[in-house]
Amino acid sequence: MAIDVPARETAFQAELRGTSLTFSATWGLFSPKAIDAGTQLLIEHIDIQEGDTCLDLGCGYGAIGVTLAKYVPTTTVYMVDKDFVAVDYAHKNVKQNRLQNCHVLLSNGFRHLPDIQFDLIVSNLPANVGKELLQIFLSDAKRHLKPNGRLYVVTISGLREFIKRNFMTIFGNYRKVKQRNTHTVAMATRA
Repeated sequence: MAIDVPARETAFQAELRGTSLTFSATWGLFSPKAIDAGTQLLIEHIDIQEGDTCLDLGCGYGAIGVTLAKYVPTTTVYMVDKDFVAVDYAHKNVKQNRLQNCHVLLSNGFRHLPDIQFDLIVSNLPANVGKELLQIFLSDAKRHLKPNGRLYVVTISGLREFIKRNFMTIFGNYRKVKQRNTHTVAMATRA
């Protein structure tokens, strides 16, 4: 009896913020067949401005960064991930969506980023990395934001209070942007 083996690579179209985009991914990357609900919720509720310098932290195959770059072409978007396979697919998705305003880098968090201050940092924070790493990401994000720069994160709703406490401790402010049953989008601003 033959086993039906799935294709090694996935490809799909997505309509995000009124823009039609094409994505390629592969098994082993997060949500390789479609944009997940948390990422969609985050993308829908980010306040992005003309000319912003943006960072998609933990970009995966690039759904958030590609969408921001396509939605506001005057932005400069940096996308980083620690997974070289994710970075390869993010490069591919930048190219197939014909974007000139994206830079994709292999980096463990902020470690290998050029010395840049951002207007906007966005991330679909993974729930399973541990509280220590999440605190490091949030502290590093504050240091890499310009004054009045914004950090948007989406997490599973079970982490909502943890994010609120840490935003208040690190940034001194917290705003719940949107909450659905499974996910919460939160925002903090650097003073």
